[in-house]
Amino acid sequence: MTPHRPGSGQERGSGPGSGFRFGQPASRPGSGPGPGSGSPPGSGRGARRTPLHDDRRRTFPQLAPAQGADGKFAATWWGNAWVDALEDTALDPARLARGRAYASTGHVDAITVTPGRVVAYVHGSRPRPYRTEIRLRVLGDGDWERFLDAAAARPEHIAALLDKDVPHALAAVVDLLPGPGDLIPDCSCPDHGYPCKHAAALCYQAARLLDEDPFVLFLMRGRGEQEILAALSHRNAAHEAAETTAAPPPMPSVLARVALAFPPAAALPPPLPVPDRPGRPPLYPEDPYAPDPLALEMLATEAATRAHTFLTTGQDPVAALSPWQDAVRLAAAHPGSGLTASSRALYRDLAAALDRTPSDLARAVAAWRQGGPAGLAVLEEPWDPPAGPFDRARPSLIAADLPHFRPWRNRLSTRSLQLRYGRDGLWYGYESDPDREDWWPRGTPDADPVGALTDLLER
Repeated sequence: MTPHRPGSGQERGSGPGSGFRFGQPASRPGSGPGPGSGSPPGSGRGARRTPLHDDRRRTFPQLAPAQGADGKFAATWWGNAWVDALEDTALDPARLARGRAYASTGHVDAITVTPGRVVAYVHGSRPRPYRTEIRLRVLGDGDWERFLDAAAARPEHIAALLDKDVPHALAAVVDLLPGPGDLIPDCSCPDHGYPCKHAAALCYQAARLLDEDPFVLFLMRGRGEQEILAALSHRNAAHEAAETTAAPPPMPSVLARVALAFPPAAALPPPLPVPDRPGRPPLYPEDPYAPDPLALEMLATEAATRAHTFLTTGQDPVAALSPWQDAVRLAAAHPGSGLTASSRALYRDLAAALDRTPSDLARAVAAWRQGGPAGLAVLEEPWDPPAGPFDRARPSLIAADLPHFRPWRNRLSTRSLQLRYGRDGLWYGYESDPDREDWWPRGTPDADPVGALTDLLER
């Protein structure tokens, strides 16, 4: 079968922020060929019917062959993060190259997106096209609640979403963007590559859909556009009502000419009260010639937080930290966990500035989130504790029918579990692959070693 080429009946339309007619499917089950029909393209055409709107299923017409002058399929930072997630875990660069060629020459037919799944027929060397899909994890209700609350809390975030833009800080609230290993390819072809060239082609073309409309990414993660906008509208109305009812009374004032008179003709009003929380930084737009907007927002947030703390306590909370401790603190304050697509650049830049690796920083961030500066010290500073609580730990563990631990300085270890005694009198849990010295902080610190280990085992 000759691969279908764009320009023959593929309708182009217009929509908010989009070059495609989103929500106007090229085909539906029962009304023509497509991934959802159970038969490949060209196997028959039924009478076209106007489908009922389904907010959790969108089918996009075949995209015209195209890629940027730099050879990239994505133009936005979130589209490139999608491509990075594919390329970072691909086992064969040659298959990726074939997939890029397939995508750029129109081998990918109409694409259907539903929660957790991207499906299309992809033409290969055989007459019959292959049914190809990319699967990814759907966010849970708790993740969506955090995302929607964060978006509704800042009007500029809502405005950005309506303008088909995704602020870096908002995407980092949850693991919205896929990281390495998050995209799971599957194809009906006999090639067992990971991914095969057909799945790679579909992934590259999907990045172009994300460029045009980031709500496609939200649908992949489990929520449709109308559902998200309705939830944001409800939250925004609640925020406005709360702000209206909680408006503070007007502050007393003095005319400038009176205040500047010498001697003053009237007493000056008291200083303005310190706000309950730090101010919010502006939303920085994406600009290829400007600094990283996520880094700018983090620095502005950091400055506002430190200024607020200094106003309320008279103390700078980070003045005593070393550059390494401060870098770990900054990375730990960044939403998300681990080296996800949204935090890799941050970890890379912070680690490089201090001659460390991103893995070193990720481990230190885990320790900081476990116990703050004390947790980082436990990670990096073995020490010899005095007799007493440390010596009593091993009998307590044996009495609780827990594995025997080997002592070394302030650490008790098995093949894959470890307890570290901190200078603050708490026990910190660590895990590693069996018989490997690759320990990572896990669990909640506890004054009781049995409690710390129990929390570690229950995770």
